[in-house]
Amino acid sequence: MNKLVDIEEIMDIIPHRYPFLFVDRVEINEDGRSGIGYKNVTMNEYYFQGHFPGKPVMPGVIIIETMAQVGSVILLSKDDFKGRIPYFAGINKFRFKKVVKPGDQLKIEVNIIKMRGTVGIGQGKAFVGEDLAAEGEFIFSIEKEKSSK
Repeated sequence: MNKLVDIEEIMDIIPHRYPFLFVDRVEINEDGRSGIGYKNVTMNEYYFQGHFPGKPVMPGVIIIETMAQVGSVILLSKDDFKGRIPYFAGINKFRFKKVVKPGDQLKIEVNIIKMRGTVGIGQGKAFVGEDLAAEGEFIFSIEKEKSSK
């Protein structure tokens, strides 16, 4: 059975906060290496003030970050990685296929396709409805030791 993670749990799992917390909900698959995240895109997002006035478009880098946050929730839900910080190490083969606008809901599918120690590769696809909006791979590194806050 999949595990549903709501916004309160997401904030317990990953360190991101407003204005840089972009994922609203995540369903973690039983395998613990994949899941689906959701982002409700609203006109209230701060980045629409400048991207672009009169024609709001969600920036591609925010879509990539949202995808990485979904992957972070999946990984940091595991006991081995609880309380650690995830870092971007690279972005590969990213393509944007559809403009994402206020009123859209992003459905983000993430699979952790490779993991070696604390470094891995995630593969993601972002959809608006049935339409593919973006896809690509991201390389990540998870902090070796738990943060002492």
